[in-house]
Order: sequence, then structure tokens, then C-alpha cells
Amino acid sequence: MMKTFTQLKKNVSKKPEGLKKIKVALLGDTATQFLNVALKGSAIDEGFDLEVFEADFGQISRQILDPTSEYYEFNADYTIIFESSHKLLTQYYKSYHSQLNFAQDKINYIEELYSTIQNRTKSKVVYCNFAGIDNQIFGNFANKVESSFVFQQNKLNYLLSELAVKKNNLFIADLLSIQNKWGRNFMFSPNIYVNTEMVLSLDVLPIVAHHIVSILSSVEGKFKKCLILDLDNTTWGGIIGDDGLEKIQIGSLGIGKAFTELQYWAKALQKRGIIIAVCSKNDEDKAKEPFEKHPDMVLTLDDIAVFVANWDNKADNIRKIQSILNIGFDSMVFLDDNPFERNIVRENLPDVCVPELPEDPAEYLEYLYSLNLFETASFSENDAERTKQYQVEAERAIALDSFTNVEDFLKSMNMKSDVQAFNNFSKPRVSQLTQRSNQFNLRTVRYTEQEVENLMNSENHHTISFTLVDKYGDNGLICVIVLEKKDTETLFIETWLMSCRVLKRGMEEFTLNTIVDTAKKNGFKYVVGEYLPTAKNQMVKDHYQRLGFIENEGKWVLDIDSYEQKEVFISTT
Repeated sequence: MMKTFTQLKKNVSKKPEGLKKIKVALLGDTATQFLNVALKGSAIDEGFDLEVFEADFGQISRQILDPTSEYYEFNADYTIIFESSHKLLTQYYKSYHSQLNFAQDKINYIEELYSTIQNRTKSKVVYCNFAGIDNQIFGNFANKVESSFVFQQNKLNYLLSELAVKKNNLFIADLLSIQNKWGRNFMFSPNIYVNTEMVLSLDVLPIVAHHIVSILSSVEGKFKKCLILDLDNTTWGGIIGDDGLEKIQIGSLGIGKAFTELQYWAKALQKRGIIIAVCSKNDEDKAKEPFEKHPDMVLTLDDIAVFVANWDNKADNIRKIQSILNIGFDSMVFLDDNPFERNIVRENLPDVCVPELPEDPAEYLEYLYSLNLFETASFSENDAERTKQYQVEAERAIALDSFTNVEDFLKSMNMKSDVQAFNNFSKPRVSQLTQRSNQFNLRTVRYTEQEVENLMNSENHHTISFTLVDKYGDNGLICVIVLEKKDTETLFIETWLMSCRVLKRGMEEFTLNTIVDTAKKNGFKYVVGEYLPTAKNQMVKDHYQRLGFIENEGKWVLDIDSYEQKEVFISTT
């Protein structure tokens, strides 16, 4: 349930200690004081404490183009730029002689602002696109008049999206989609605008803030990775155990259409890289029957990474799913039509997101759309393979149980790794892995694609990526190393992160062997590591000590000359 503006304001006044601090600059062409409050309140719910520099409205150009401005003194992690459609319309009216080129001229201006920020800072930029205004000069014919404001605004939003595709540190807060969902009258109040220069209503502020904070949160590595589905009356209508295969509601007619469209949505998420799991109170064979036999099912068993159907407590079963996937509970969304089951999970697993589904299944999807549950800051083709990778991981776990000796099991897997410096092909996956990895992440540094590219071109860094393939399947790119040259003798491990799916296979030792080889080839005598604790990376607190590093003033030092290669059962491709 989305909080009201008043509730977000209370969040700010009762801010808890220990939240991660993020510096945000808020630049707008209209009054943004209340948006500032809503952003801070929304961020607290996501575990962040925003320190906000809010410029006086109408100072976007001055703050960004003047290198001595307060904006640059603040040195923001993120810059949020909010230009309103109302000011845009005024600019359009004034551009009498260039209305045909208005959108292109405006996008050139936006690109100049973005490039200036990137040249002077490391700030990521969140730009709000433009909610629609139809000034009714041409009516519906405006869509056929290239110089009309409606045509130019639509073109501008398209060009803004196109620009974001090219610029890795530019993210779009989609105010247009919010207006499409909630309506212009809900979003904008003419009286408030005229008297206060505020273009966003108090009612819509929490929604806008939630969307913007979701972008920040995803870049910071906090987002949903897994959708867990109940089955009866959630994935299909009816109860499979009572109604039988022929009578469950699914397909293109009546209420069955609502469940079919929900399945299409889940399947689209799966193709995007979201893990789909099933948690159902059912006999397993009965629960799987529709997936195997019903002609109208959209989801198949191949789409499901983990399938748990029994009569146990659903909270316990979600714990079982979590142990197999090895992801955080706060990465999970659980959908269930039954209020009792939802409350059981909420009470026992408070970190799991449990939406309060409407009573009418016809309203499920529109409600879920409004929550913006699966925000992301990156996408790579490797995402589509994630379900298969988790299914194969379950096969490995079963195979391990058949061996009495772990060493024999590792030898039998025929593991191979492709070891390379970062390149244009691996750049999206490297960026994504830094944003997704929380547990095996020694310093928890996040990189956008632009920052990965900067590392690729840096003379002061060595970059290494690792894939892992075995007889069961391809894990894809699973480990990222960034080494920084501190002086002529020392390489500092700026980043060491690894997918938890490949732990306990010798990948840690294989990676260290590679780091030491890199150090030797480049004439370094020491490799220095650092562990920065977070709420999620406790599993690697003894990592360097276990690998033979010696603690020295809060850092971990490895003498290259005394290092003996670790025995591993992984070969390079």
C-alpha cells in the first residue's frame, strides 16, 4: 500500500539510525520543496538516508553550467532534474520561429546538461520525462501537425528515451506513465500551480517519489529478483485439487482471462531475468498437472526455477526456496490470494514483499503495475538464462549428495573458466553483477556501464572477469575483479565480488591465483585487500584471512614472493 504524503513526512521526522547515506541534488524549474520531503520519506522505507541539496527553482542551467555553483560544491551521488510540462509549453510558445525543431533543440539542451555533469562529477542523472498537456490548438489533428506542441512533446519524450539508451549514467523517471495510470486531474491541480508554482499534487507526490527512489535503489543494488507464485486462485482460478484440470479458470474467456494475462506478465518478467518460483499448498503431482497438461497455460515448468508444493507452512517453504536460490528475503515478492497466508508470511518473514492483492482477480494486474515492484538499472542478454542456471544448480546439489568426497565431485564437474579483461561484450553483465551482488562482495562498490567503460580505459586499473562452465551447464559471468595500482609495488583489490551460486567449488582460490599472476606479470610485490562490512556481506568477513592474507592496519596484505598457488579443479578455456 502506497503511503500518503503525510505518512512520508512522518517518516522523515522519525528517521531511524544506521541508514545508508546518499547525496542527492534536486534541481527543478518549479517548486520542489514537497517533492524533496516525499523523496526523503520514500527513501527511508527503502533503507536510505537522503542528504538533499535543493536548488531554488528555475536554476537548473545556472547550477549545472556554472562550475563554481553550490551544486558542484555539494558533489551529489545522484542529480534529479525535474522540468515541468507547463514550463515546457511556455518555452514552446516563445519559440515562434523554431517550433518545428523544438523537441530536437530541447534534447540538445538536455544532452549538454548531462555531458557537463559527467565531465565535472561522477553523479548519476535521473531526468523526469514530460507528462502530457494537450493545449487543444489543433485537437486530435495535432498528431498530424509536426509543429504542434502535442507532436513536439511526444517526440521529445521519445528522444529523451533514445538519449538514455546511449548514456549509461542517465535514467528516466517516467512521469508520463504515472499520468497515464492515475490521470491528469489526479496529478495536477491548476489552483495549487497558479498560487504556489507546484505542478505535482500532494496525492501524486508519493507515487512520483517512489518511482524516483526505486531507480536510486536499483542502482545501489537493492531490488527485487524473485517472484514467488501461489497457484490456486492466484495463477489460475479455482482449486486444482477440488475442481480438477478441466474446471480451473484460465484462457481467453471470462475471469480466466485475468489469470492468463497475469501469467503473461510473469513470463515476461522471467524472460527479463526475474526468477519465478512456486509456493503452493497442494500435492506436488496435482500442482504440476496444469503446467504439463492444460492447453491454455502460459507458464511451463521450464519457466519455474524452484517448485515447492506440499502442505507445510508457506513461510517455511519460502525459507526453503531462499536456501536453494541463495538470495536475500528482501529480494522476493510473494503473490497469494489468501489474506491468511499473506499475513503468515509477513509475520514470519517481514523482509519479503507481500502485496495486498485485491479481492477481484480482474484487478490483480493493474494493482501490481501500480507498485512498480521490479525496477531495474540494467539489462543484459544473460538475464534470460537465469532460470535455467538455477534449475541446473539444483541438479548440481543433487549430484553432490551422491559423492562421499567433495574433491572427487569437483574433479568430476570438468569446470572451465574464461578469464578476460572487461570488454564491450561483458560490460553490461559486469555492471549488473556489481549492482546485484550483496553477499559475496568485499567492498560493495557499484558500477554503472559508463563507470565500467571508464575502468576499461583506465591506466591505473586492471580488470578481470570470470565465467564458469561445467558438465551441468553454463553459469555465465560469475566473478568480477577490479585491481587499482596504488604505487609501484602494490595492487589494491578495489572490487572482488562473486555470484553465490558458484561458492565452494574452488572459484575463490582460482580467482586469487589469477590475481597473483596479474600482479607478478606487472612487477608488483604486494596485493592488498579490504573488507567493508554491510548488513549482507558477513559471509566474507574472514575471506582474506582464509586465503592467507596478513592483517595490517585494517587492510589485508599478501606477499607475492611467498605465495604458493592454490590447488583447484578449474582450467582456463
